[in-house]
Amino acid sequence: MYKHILLASDGSENAVRAAKEAVKIASCNEESIIEVVYVVDFDKAKSDVLHSNSSEALEIERRKKNSKVLQYLNDTKIRYKTTILRGNPGPEIVKYANEQKVDLVVIGSRGLNGLQEMMLGSVSHKVMKRVNCPALIVK
Repeated sequence: MYKHILLASDGSENAVRAAKEAVKIASCNEESIIEVVYVVDFDKAKSDVLHSNSSEALEIERRKKNSKVLQYLNDTKIRYKTTILRGNPGPEIVKYANEQKVDLVVIGSRGLNGLQEMMLGSVSHKVMKRVNCPALIVK
């Protein structure tokens, strides 16, 4: 079964739904660990740094964004760890998942319609197409 599950999270309600599915899968194998990966987007990071008082405050704020997902995982008693990456979310998640040879990627979807996805691109769609392992998109 899946031992190393990568949960891509941005702290949204979509990420919480994805966390619930990751927990269901991880609970089938007591050796499983969920790695919660949060990507600090370069475009947003510049603004965050300008409005932050210190690097510690910035790090706390970034962890706070993901607090709903982490709280859910704490409540379930599933083993997990967190990793913060920097860059463009889609490519960074793909690169990390492939380098770490994870067994499964779980990611939430905002549910963009076809036109929105074509114009904006979808992180979940980019990840799904490029990871070298099974991937689950949770709507």
